[in-house]
Amino acid sequence: MIVEHLPILNLILFMSMALVIPLLRRQPFKITLILGFIVLGLVSVSSIYLLYHVNQFDAIHYTLGGHDTRFGIELLVDPFSALFTTIIVLLASIIYVYSSGDRTEGIEPNEYGRYYVLLFVLLMSLFGVLYTNDLFNTYVFIEILSITTCALISIKRKREAYSSAFRYVMMNELGSLSYLFGVALLYMATGITNISLIGQALQTAYETYPFNVVIALTFMMIGLGIKAAIFPFHVWLPDAHSSAPSTSSSLLSAIVIKVYVLVLIKILFRVFNVEILLDLNMRTVLLVVAGIGMIMGSVFAIAQQDVKRMLGYSSVAQIGYILLGIGLLSWEGLRASFFHILSHGLMKTALFLSAGEIIYYKRTRRVNDFDGIGFIMPVAMSVFSIAALGMIGLPFTSGFISKLYLGTALLDGRQVVFLGVLIVSSLLNVMYYLPIIILAFLKNEKYQYRLTSIERAPSTMIGPLVLLGLLIVLLGVMPQPIMQLIDAAVHTLIP
Repeated sequence: MIVEHLPILNLILFMSMALVIPLLRRQPFKITLILGFIVLGLVSVSSIYLLYHVNQFDAIHYTLGGHDTRFGIELLVDPFSALFTTIIVLLASIIYVYSSGDRTEGIEPNEYGRYYVLLFVLLMSLFGVLYTNDLFNTYVFIEILSITTCALISIKRKREAYSSAFRYVMMNELGSLSYLFGVALLYMATGITNISLIGQALQTAYETYPFNVVIALTFMMIGLGIKAAIFPFHVWLPDAHSSAPSTSSSLLSAIVIKVYVLVLIKILFRVFNVEILLDLNMRTVLLVVAGIGMIMGSVFAIAQQDVKRMLGYSSVAQIGYILLGIGLLSWEGLRASFFHILSHGLMKTALFLSAGEIIYYKRTRRVNDFDGIGFIMPVAMSVFSIAALGMIGLPFTSGFISKLYLGTALLDGRQVVFLGVLIVSSLLNVMYYLPIIILAFLKNEKYQYRLTSIERAPSTMIGPLVLLGLLIVLLGVMPQPIMQLIDAAVHTLIP
């Protein structure tokens, strides 16, 4: 059946597009953009069909070269991987449309082609990380992802961009080596790297080699914690956000670090399983780390004057929310985390792209310079406000629903203390998002005579913002359709 080959075809489409772009250098750049739209459209349709197929029928196991799964590389497309690859390609498509009109923040025109080469390699590695059912192959795709992300951060020819990219690559290489060391320890204990087979064999290995298994879990969690910017391993993220173009920042915050969290989820629930994690008291460890990250990320965000650094620290806090649900090691907690991954992806994409349009117009990133901007850029600032209110947890936004699910899961798990942490973190969100909204819409001294210049940004930048704002509200009003898909994804991890 052709459906069995769709996963590998998706990877080939992304890689082929990356290889074709350098060959089009002498052609008008619009041809590159159009081909990119076609590839993203094809992969979007393919991903949606795969999501439908695995939910209606059965998971797809695709072994490269026809080798036995014990020795070969296996791709696994199930409700979990199909859901998040679909979310990734749809979010990436929105960012792609926006990027076609974005001419800001120091990217030279002759670098546009390289930017899109990196974008499609990035998407290929993201899909590969989620599709693969092999620990070592996951490492290979993670390395491709890290190198590509570093290049996207440093694409601006500025000293701070190179400095941020250097810090990023140093930290992330430590994370990669830590993860790889954990894989080596598991291979020594089990003799295999296939995730499904390790999950079956690890209980016996844990009884025989408990020290190896514990050390492997520790190194893998630290490695992925660095890559996902989990507090206190977040130090590279604010600088990376601040230096990168807004489209790269949105990819990094809304997609890339979430994929590392999804890899962590696969490791915890498919490799080690809940019984071993409970025996090692990992629930307490994860909840404490999540709680500290939620508070400290918000505290650091309050002190920022650069809007992109503020959004970077906000992402550190939001990763804490996701880790909070994971740390409950329960069905309710995991489904809340999955919903927040989607919700935060939409909101943070809207925030970074809205900020990018404002930077496009004002050429400044200082929060204090946002006064009155809502009167001359009502679309960008309205979408920014919707996403910011969603981050706070205002009703009728996706952020409210995700916090509601998290709160319910915490009560169900009798974690009242961490419910308090959730509430405090939400109040801290108010302290750095609400002043921006007030400044933008209630202070109009500078622009009261300049209303003829409303929304001068290109329509390709405005359109994606409007769509994101609508999706945030729609998901806050009608979460049930996506929750059915999320429940199916959770079922593959916690039967």
